[in-house]
Amino acid sequence: MPYRRLPNTDNARIKALKTAVEKAEETDFQELSVSPNVLTEAKNVLDHFERLCLRYQQMYDTQVKANKHFLSKVKNARMYISHFVQVLYLAVMRAEIKEEHLSLYGLESANMILPDLSTNELLLEWGDKIIRGEHARTSQGGVPIYNPSIAKVKVMCSLFKDGYQTQKLHQKATTRILNEVADYREIVDKVIFDIWEEVEKYNMILPIAQRLNRNRQYGVVYYYRKGESVE
Repeated sequence: MPYRRLPNTDNARIKALKTAVEKAEETDFQELSVSPNVLTEAKNVLDHFERLCLRYQQMYDTQVKANKHFLSKVKNARMYISHFVQVLYLAVMRAEIKEEHLSLYGLESANMILPDLSTNELLLEWGDKIIRGEHARTSQGGVPIYNPSIAKVKVMCSLFKDGYQTQKLHQKATTRILNEVADYREIVDKVIFDIWEEVEKYNMILPIAQRLNRNRQYGVVYYYRKGESVE
């Protein structure tokens, strides 16, 4: 005897509900295998769950699209910060800038090694440090660094920071709706379970092959154990 198993993906859940609802709509009332109350609940749950899943997909697509633009901002910010630091180190090596001034940038213990810029958070941190350091040094009469200038670095860091905040908002919105979908799955699964229970009970008196066929028409999914024959 095959066994049934509830859907384990959202698309499969929607398909199971749709199958039951559509089957019920094309069946005479007297021959329905599902009670009117459960059928009404199934329609409401299906409608709400489809809208939740659609909202999640839309938000996820928006986040992915925005991330493509954001990655170019990450690349530019990382490139300009690292180039600026390299020029700064060269100026120190040529004695054009005093080595003690590296402390203004937070680089006094870096041993002329580029700072770690591997994460968005580190980019934010070092972007702010480099900008503050250059402003502090030039305010003391130091000659500004050019190619790249701190103004250009600041623009790239500002664009990156704006993009970073936007991505955080997208991620937060996507996570929120995903949690709503996850929470609602319990309700969806209960309705599917109730439908399948009523359908199997209604068709219990039929011969097994006919019974399984009738049940499948309402979306009941059966699995066969290894070595078990398929009707």
